[in-house]
Amino acid sequence: MRHGHGWWLLAPALLMLFIAFILPVGTLIPTSFRPYVPLVGITAGFTARHYAKLVTDSYYLEIIARTLGLGLIVTGSTLVIGYPVALFLARTRSRWRSWLTILVVFPLMLNLVVRTFGWIALLAQNGLVNQALQALGVVQGPVKLLFNFAGVFIGLTHIFLPFMVLVLIGAIQNIPRDVEDAARTLGASWGSAFWRVTLPLSAPGILSGSILVFVLTISALVTPRLLGGPTYQVMSTLIYDEFLQRLNWPAGSAASLLLTVMVLTLVYLSGRLARRTGTGA
Repeated sequence: MRHGHGWWLLAPALLMLFIAFILPVGTLIPTSFRPYVPLVGITAGFTARHYAKLVTDSYYLEIIARTLGLGLIVTGSTLVIGYPVALFLARTRSRWRSWLTILVVFPLMLNLVVRTFGWIALLAQNGLVNQALQALGVVQGPVKLLFNFAGVFIGLTHIFLPFMVLVLIGAIQNIPRDVEDAARTLGASWGSAFWRVTLPLSAPGILSGSILVFVLTISALVTPRLLGGPTYQVMSTLIYDEFLQRLNWPAGSAASLLLTVMVLTLVYLSGRLARRTGTGA
């Protein structure tokens, strides 16, 4: 590598990256600047109107804010739920550990559409969740849990929780037990050892898992479409409607490129943060 040899070893990966990512995204760029006339289609010319609407129109700004907010909330919920689970699976010596890990991974073996339809049955007006809430006296009547934020939030949290848990298990397992034992030997309580030792040392895993879940959430399509319905719009469903419902390919291309830029910016800033944290450590 140092003498300029061996770069051909990267050729397959670079070719795959070019075909699967750079080429499709590159084709969207010229399309996003083409004018679109309803009932006529894409016309000749050049315009930046589609980008201007995305960053100035209150309707599109609300969708962007809703998408980012949903990503943050789902990421936070999977972290809060997944960290204790990952900590238990990474530190337990139980002979059931492998089976419990398989239980966490098992939802990934089911088709995404099947899992989403399962949540539709559970969250419906007469679904199991509403029946349980009414039987326990928590609510007097059925609660609307579909075609709004609640349904999308519950579905995405369940779908992406295994990703967070798996990333955190690897991060926690890389923390030597001797470090935690040394902290407790020196008089630290279990809680103090966790907050001062385990949690800071697992920060890279928290960051990696959060990035993964956030990116998957803001780009998810099937679950927001099925659980949110046509009225609950996020960036992915907006892009879908622009391409396939309104046939406005330039507007869909502009929205797709904006979402891509948001994801790449997040990954870049997270990488900078990770390197700065590692340097500071």
